[in-house]
Amino acid sequence: MTSTAAGSSIIGIGHHRPERILTNHDLEQMVETSDDWIRRRTGIEQRRIAGESETVAQMASQAARAALADAAIDPAEVTQVIVATCSNDEGSPSAAGRVVRELGLDAPAAFDLGAACSGFSHALAVADQGIRAGASGTTLVIGSEKLSAVTDYTDRTTCVLTADGAGAVVLRASEQAGVHPVVWGTVPELVDAVTISPPAGTFAQNGRQVLGWALREAPVIAQRVIEAAGVQMTDIDVFVPHQANLRMIEPLAESLGLRSDAIVADDVTTSGNTSAATIPLAISRLREAGRIPDGATALLLGFGGGFSYAGQVVHLP
Repeated sequence: MTSTAAGSSIIGIGHHRPERILTNHDLEQMVETSDDWIRRRTGIEQRRIAGESETVAQMASQAARAALADAAIDPAEVTQVIVATCSNDEGSPSAAGRVVRELGLDAPAAFDLGAACSGFSHALAVADQGIRAGASGTTLVIGSEKLSAVTDYTDRTTCVLTADGAGAVVLRASEQAGVHPVVWGTVPELVDAVTISPPAGTFAQNGRQVLGWALREAPVIAQRVIEAAGVQMTDIDVFVPHQANLRMIEPLAESLGLRSDAIVADDVTTSGNTSAATIPLAISRLREAGRIPDGATALLLGFGGGFSYAGQVVHLP
């Protein structure tokens, strides 16, 4: 067991997106929809789709490699791997276990966390608390999803949203808190609002219920996250909510009272909804594009299937 730490900090960020691009015009050939309808309802222009043999674990490994390279550390330092996912096609081994073998890591603790769209924020909180308690040291926290495998491409209300990809961060013990306390919970009355049900494992959701909750309750949760971190909303440089739907993100961001120059993540427009992967994927792509300043303070907020939510304030490298 490692010694206890005052806090943890993100020291590396990376992502992976599959090569195949599925545009709105492609979907017009597959289901009764149109580019105009999709843009107006979701703000999505295109999404990435994994190959048939490309797995959740493989995408997670690619994102992890990028994050480790960004952190410029020896992979042997990793003592824990957590993969947030709701679409891994294996009950066992875990996607995290396969990442460990794929990367040749030195026998770290490894497990998957299933909290759907809030999974990454849940996993980040678990990793932070483990580091603070001395149960783990350098940790890979990954969100990876292959939602195309559980998508019904005859249902135009859902197939226009879902996509595949992965994002990862490297978390390490630090003298100051780079990851602030999590605010998390569930909404029991909405537990069936977003589902992936057997035997086919098809993704389904009640879009109106999800949108209604997001616009009504997510701002309240966000304010609780800000208070837990001991900061003000005006201290936030970047707002990264779950990339579910741009038409949900825009009014949510407007309701928070962010600074006029604060960046609001909009990666959903070209990456689609990748559930647990959306938050780290959006952070990595914003940073890669130079839209996030060094040392930025970010507000993360995940919500969705379960019906679960989780959020925290973090300082980015």
